[in-house]
Amino acid sequence: MRDLITFLEERLSNHLPGQKAQMKMAPKPVADNNRQARAMEAPENAHQSSVLVLIFPNQDNEPELILTLRSSDIDHGGQISFPGGRAAKGEHTTEPALRAAWAEIGIDQEAVTVIGQLSDLYVRHSNNVVRPVVGIIDNRPEFQINPREVEEVFAVELRSLIQKKNLTVEDWDLSKHTYRVPFWDVHRVPLWGATAMMLNELLDLYREFLNRSSGTDKL
Repeated sequence: MRDLITFLEERLSNHLPGQKAQMKMAPKPVADNNRQARAMEAPENAHQSSVLVLIFPNQDNEPELILTLRSSDIDHGGQISFPGGRAAKGEHTTEPALRAAWAEIGIDQEAVTVIGQLSDLYVRHSNNVVRPVVGIIDNRPEFQINPREVEEVFAVELRSLIQKKNLTVEDWDLSKHTYRVPFWDVHRVPLWGATAMMLNELLDLYREFLNRSSGTDKL
């Protein structure tokens, strides 16, 4: 996995796929032409947040990603997300992500090596600009779940997320309108929405890495 880390360290500091990658996993209205497109530009009063996109090698040295299922009685409850939280005044981008990972699932901040950031994503529902912080940890952590925040923590291989058999599209009724929703079927709860949008940018980079490593452009 060392080659992937080196690739990501270099790639995250250059031009990223950005909104093009994010929008591939955005829910889209099916029939109501009056529905506005998803707002991607944040207003000046938007809150600042960050999440931790934490990768570690499994026993086969394949990269896995840590995800959480939010407790049902908090914001975005019952949905899959990255550990994360809102930034306090004066906090650096990485601080709320690392702080939340410790508070939610017991990830030791000192064990995480931050290697860069993915593109910001504006989430209109909560008026948050979310900054995905990419971190690496040497081994699968021993999780300590805070049940007030998290119902479950689990890991998924990046390779499983780029397999077409795990990507599904369905029509859902959301906010009194029907949306065509892409999601990954890798858990009992669909992996969709803002988390999927941020994750898809990482997967675009992972596909680029695999293509470069194999000398093809077919992944």
